[in-house]
Amino acid sequence: MTPQQYCRDKAAKSGSSFYYSFLFLPTKKRNAIMALYAFCREVDDAVDEISDPLVAAQTLAWWRQEVANTFLGQATHPVGKALAETLQDFDLHEEYFHEIIDGMEMDLTEHRYPAYKNLALYCHRVASVVGLLSAQIFGFSDRSTLKFAEKLGLAFQLTNIIRDVREDAERGRIYLPMEEMQQFGVSEQSILDLEQTEALTKLLEFQTQRAEQFYQEAMQLLPPQDRYHQCTALIMAEIYRTTLQEIAIDNFQVMKQRVSLTPIRKLWLAWCTYRREKKLAKSQN
Repeated sequence: MTPQQYCRDKAAKSGSSFYYSFLFLPTKKRNAIMALYAFCREVDDAVDEISDPLVAAQTLAWWRQEVANTFLGQATHPVGKALAETLQDFDLHEEYFHEIIDGMEMDLTEHRYPAYKNLALYCHRVASVVGLLSAQIFGFSDRSTLKFAEKLGLAFQLTNIIRDVREDAERGRIYLPMEEMQQFGVSEQSILDLEQTEALTKLLEFQTQRAEQFYQEAMQLLPPQDRYHQCTALIMAEIYRTTLQEIAIDNFQVMKQRVSLTPIRKLWLAWCTYRREKKLAKSQN
């Protein structure tokens, strides 16, 4: 199995919304973004799938060294080797990969966030930084596109947090800011007990408004000349935003069921977005 095949399998098996957005990219960019995604999956799995925090921390430390080795041309893991090939074609900064690992390390040490500003740092590390790396792969001509990628990453992570309240609580983690939980009358214990309350519904409605604001701000920041380059990011946005809308339609019953779109619907959204952006690009030429 080649490094590229390993990364492709990692992306496909995850069932992630991101996989469907990658399908419309040319080969070099598709291989690059799948290598980046596989890296994110590896370090995320180190935290979520390894029950012993010490072993998880050691695994992240190993990945930190593998990143350094990758940028020295000495990668040993299939993901590192795939990223090393990517570095020949794309200007990806090593410190961003370390920052992603910093975010994953927060999952080992910080299971509560006092206020939104604390959560924003976590979201920046695990999502916005990934957006910045992705933007480099997709291509851009205006640096405002990097601000678009940063805001969109925040919106994606906030969507994940809203969708995964139950799953995170089962791991003993609460990403909803404690300050805002108190404001809406949601207790820490009720989250850990997986209680679906009216207060939780109101809190999640508030969180959704914040996420939606970031989606809107991101779209306003994307320069027209870079829209087609960033088509993959726009496909991701369509899938994530639709998921958020479905959660709202379901009245935020996140403790009862995890809302997710079917593969067919994700593929349909991806195809429709791709066609829309392709037509728009042609009309501007």
